[in-house]
Amino acid sequence: MTFTRRVEDFTCEHCGTANHGDGYTNHCTNCLYSKHVDIDPGDRQADCGGLMAPVDVLLERGRHVLVQRCVRCGIERRCRTSDGDDVEAMVEIVRARARGGAW
Repeated sequence: MTFTRRVEDFTCEHCGTANHGDGYTNHCTNCLYSKHVDIDPGDRQADCGGLMAPVDVLLERGRHVLVQRCVRCGIERRCRTSDGDDVEAMVEIVRARARGGAW
């Protein structure tokens, strides 16, 4: 898997929040949704274009990792959370997961 760094600002298609990219940003800092646009990180080669819903937050090697599932094709991906991510949104995802429901 290769990584292509792209500095891109975007408006979240789920909640409408304006996000400022730093080349590593792949999800909305407010609702934690992203868009299924990559096959390999940053390549913009995926044809799907579905929204990637946050479905879990894990702790791996001391870092929080966001698990997202595409609402269109079902693929799951993991990505690191960022310092600017909404902590309450992450907590709600973990709570929903613990209840056995979706966020």
